[in-house]
Amino acid sequence: MRYTIHHIHIKSDDPKSTADWFVGAFGFSVISDETRAFGDRFIRLQDAANVLCMISGRRTGEVLQPACTGSHLGLDHFGMRTNNLANELDRLTTNGAKVVEGPHNMPGGIKSAFLVVPGDVRVELIEGPAI
Repeated sequence: MRYTIHHIHIKSDDPKSTADWFVGAFGFSVISDETRAFGDRFIRLQDAANVLCMISGRRTGEVLQPACTGSHLGLDHFGMRTNNLANELDRLTTNGAKVVEGPHNMPGGIKSAFLVVPGDVRVELIEGPAI
């Protein structure tokens, strides 16, 4: 059986502002915004490649662990490709992101940097040939 990634899901104490940041930063489009029966605001975003990103708040009565913005075991980050890492780092940090690692020059002409973006989400920006 062949698998493909269906979506990325981000939990946020402020789903609307987190979604707005992803729309402005990475060009996602909002495809729905609702309050689910679970009591949480649930916003679906989609990028130009049709990748879905869901951003939701706490469900009624849900207790969440704090976000971990440092490198850690388990799901650590997701990566976004760019054509100009330096320009995007300037643009995104001006809009609330914080560079926490890099930029690094990697083998094969790849450059990367890790950011923490609103919602305490760890994102890697990657410039260079497809890997």
